[in-house]
Amino acid sequence: MNIMLLGAPGAGKGTQAARIVEEFGLVHLSTGDILRKAVADGTPLGVEAKRHMDAGGLVPDEVVIGLVQERITQPDALEKGVLFDGFPRTIPQAEALGAALAESGLKLDAVISIEVDPEAIVARITARRQCRGCGRIFNVATDGDLTVCTECGGEVYQRDDDTEATVRKRLDAYEAQTSKLIPYYAEHGTLHTVDGNQSPADVYTAIAGILRTVG
Repeated sequence: MNIMLLGAPGAGKGTQAARIVEEFGLVHLSTGDILRKAVADGTPLGVEAKRHMDAGGLVPDEVVIGLVQERITQPDALEKGVLFDGFPRTIPQAEALGAALAESGLKLDAVISIEVDPEAIVARITARRQCRGCGRIFNVATDGDLTVCTECGGEVYQRDDDTEATVRKRLDAYEAQTSKLIPYYAEHGTLHTVDGNQSPADVYTAIAGILRTVG
């Protein structure tokens, strides 16, 4: 079974991906991990990717797709199936991924979109705080607006990525590009939507129910 998770930043994809991998045994495909390994191993595509990275540019889609195709045809991915999380981000990437899957005799069995109200995402992310010392994550809504870590006594602060301005910028970028994948996969008949405003446990129950019907 090969599936994909879609959702805006802060929709809870990471939490749900971990539970899906644990229960269904899928290979969690991260393009960042694949890129780093290819560069470290010095593969032809890794060398090409490093050339662009060293120049401060983006790795071209064709290189990323090539790396993804290599990964999805490895024995563990063929045996267990793959969970795509954070890729593709654009329609051209989705089209290229579809072609790469088809070329390898594979397909996407389900695309699950976790739908969360944007204002709820802003509230959710901007409530995060982190300890500079031990890295523990706190939440203003449940822990109060702490300034000192209850574990190690370190300074508790709000990361730049968690400010309202940064969150809204990330949401705008998602809306401009990645949200276009929702109608794209709906047209292909593989899209399933889940209400991400529920508790994480209820979101997972809905996702697992979908996967059991397509797996």
